[in-house]
Amino acid sequence: MPRFSVIVPVYHVQAYLHACLDSVLGQSFGDFELIVVDDCSPDGSGEIADAYAARDRRVSVLHLAENVGLGMARNAGLARATGDYVLFLDSDDTYAPGALASVAARIDATGQPDLLIFDYDRTYWNGEAERNQFSALLAQTGPEVFSLDEHPGLLRLIMVAWNKAYRRDFLAKVGVAFPAGYYEDTPWTYPLLMAAETIALLDQVCVHYRQRRKRGILHTTSRRHFEIFRQYDLLFAFLDSRPDLERWRTVLFRRMLDHLTTVFNLPDRLPRSSRPEYFRRCRAQYRKLRPDGFGFALGRRSGVRYLLVALGARRTFQALGGLHRLRLRTARRARAAGGRLRDAALHAYYLLQRRRPLDPDLAVFSAYWDRGYACNPAAIEGTLRELAPHMRTAWVTTEEYAHTLPSGVTRLQPGSAGYWKAMARASYLVSNVNFHHRYAKRPGQTNVQTHHGTPLKHMGVDLMQHPAAAHGMDFERMLRHVDRWDYSVSASRHSSLVWERAYPSAFTCLEYGQPRTDVFHRATPEDVLALRDGLGVPRTATALLYAPTHRDYQSGYLPALDLPRLAEELGPGVVLLLRTHYLYPPGAGPVHPRIIDVSAHPSVEELCLASDGLVTDYSSLMFDYAGLDRPVVLHVADWDTYRATRGVYFDVTAHPPGLVARTQEELTDILATGSWSGPRAAQLRAAFRARFCPYDDGHAAERVVRRVFLREDGGLPSVVPLPDRHPAAPPHHLPPRPAARPLP
Repeated sequence: MPRFSVIVPVYHVQAYLHACLDSVLGQSFGDFELIVVDDCSPDGSGEIADAYAARDRRVSVLHLAENVGLGMARNAGLARATGDYVLFLDSDDTYAPGALASVAARIDATGQPDLLIFDYDRTYWNGEAERNQFSALLAQTGPEVFSLDEHPGLLRLIMVAWNKAYRRDFLAKVGVAFPAGYYEDTPWTYPLLMAAETIALLDQVCVHYRQRRKRGILHTTSRRHFEIFRQYDLLFAFLDSRPDLERWRTVLFRRMLDHLTTVFNLPDRLPRSSRPEYFRRCRAQYRKLRPDGFGFALGRRSGVRYLLVALGARRTFQALGGLHRLRLRTARRARAAGGRLRDAALHAYYLLQRRRPLDPDLAVFSAYWDRGYACNPAAIEGTLRELAPHMRTAWVTTEEYAHTLPSGVTRLQPGSAGYWKAMARASYLVSNVNFHHRYAKRPGQTNVQTHHGTPLKHMGVDLMQHPAAAHGMDFERMLRHVDRWDYSVSASRHSSLVWERAYPSAFTCLEYGQPRTDVFHRATPEDVLALRDGLGVPRTATALLYAPTHRDYQSGYLPALDLPRLAEELGPGVVLLLRTHYLYPPGAGPVHPRIIDVSAHPSVEELCLASDGLVTDYSSLMFDYAGLDRPVVLHVADWDTYRATRGVYFDVTAHPPGLVARTQEELTDILATGSWSGPRAAQLRAAFRARFCPYDDGHAAERVVRRVFLREDGGLPSVVPLPDRHPAAPPHHLPPRPAARPLP
């Protein structure tokens, strides 16, 4: 008996079926059967499925004699299922890597629940991906196992079959099946949610829900949308047969009314001539299924809508709907006009503030397009407050990142009046990106560009040769921004040469080191252990930080590694710290007991200190980590593609900071055998460190502050020679804590 039965109904999907089946068969968790139901598909889908079955014994194909539709095809697959749990996957969708392993682990961790609900994202034809807008409902904030009564908000989720794993004996006990026709998920999903005694959640994207450019069957204009009435009849018939679920009748009745009127309002569903008949059916459905004592508030828009359905007042319903849409359009235009007026007023205020004297003691900082206190600007700001306490510092960031600011630092809301006042009057402005394009540098203002890493990939004007990576960049505007720079902070001669060529202007290059790495030389053993404890890393574990970078040729987070599989192969002594690129939202990674998603952690430097080694691809973090003098392993499966699409300044595979893996199997071997921290890895790291970290000795920020803010041209801290540097030791090199003495 397999753990899972994955049922894939197939009809007219030959262009997508390979990707769908590959996503199932390529899972790291292999204990499943894959049941493909060929719903008498008129294209080559059946033959494609047969070819997969011939190659993999886990695949079986059921060819139906006639086309019966999605619901009945799922029933046919369900009749063949033998797994402990059943999952459905539509044949144009795909599983995310590691999805089944995460589902299996979550089921085990929650005691074999009746239902496990997991998340999905919408993937578009142009490669963009968008996570489910109600994904917050899947966050684990209460009991790990519950019933719908304890979490009724789940009814806001999309009512589909493919975002759940169902215990097969639970399905048999409830006795529901998919009906024929459109909207077949309605009388399937609601009964199972209501009847389940144990429900668990998995806050992870497991399914990539394909949004076709020419939209799916429910978006075709047809009288078949009238089948929605029969599906709700079936749902309420189920409710009639289960008196113990009567408490859900009013909730489902409201959901039905909302669904029926949504179909009526959508312009692409019903033939124009059938709309009066459809609305009459809505009224009949209202009268037939209305629960005793059902009421609604006319002060709410939904209450008015329900009343008009009850009265059968179609023309009034349509007129009010038209007025509502007109009001929304008017409000949008008013907001746009108001926004333009506000922008004009703020710009006038900024121009007025520019006429006032500069404040010699005010410095404004920002990082990563206002994403909080981080990177080189943060290191410089902290050192400035130590060496020049008379200076006042302000940081540009949104309320979302306000918690990252240390005490004593003023927050500036981007685009606010306070922001523009500070931009007009500050004597110093420091960022690792560029300030707002409407900011105009004043005589006497000093701009410091810190960048955010040592460059491997092409930057600035060098991207003109790589239009796919440039994404329509306005190079003339970029160069106008560069002309505002007075200083460019550089970590090495390599960086200096790149910055001066990629950003041609008259700035002064400060080849002082990477300020954000200063903390590596100040952290104590107690600091390192406290950071690990805060992340939940066991004292005896080896923690590997996995930090892949962004791909310009991809949209959204598409993992290059099957991390659950890697965690299993490395064993219980290894913990993986997953740090996705800042362009991706946190929480996109897989769930596994030994994978800790640290993407939302405010300091990547602290994550480096807490880890024993780094696994990355082309991220500039490798240069910082080499300065920390801990092992680095590169996983570069797409090196040729990355180099061609983005452009690079040197071949990192020929001159790496550690061992290099081209495949996941090679990476597993490097990590499992211990060669990742062996003599060859140390030799490569030493050469890389000497080339790219010549000034990373813990005093980079001090050099910048003394030169720029304190105007000390001479007497800057001397560079500590490489042999004399002692960055924080990795956790496994720290002396054990002494045993606590017994109390007298």
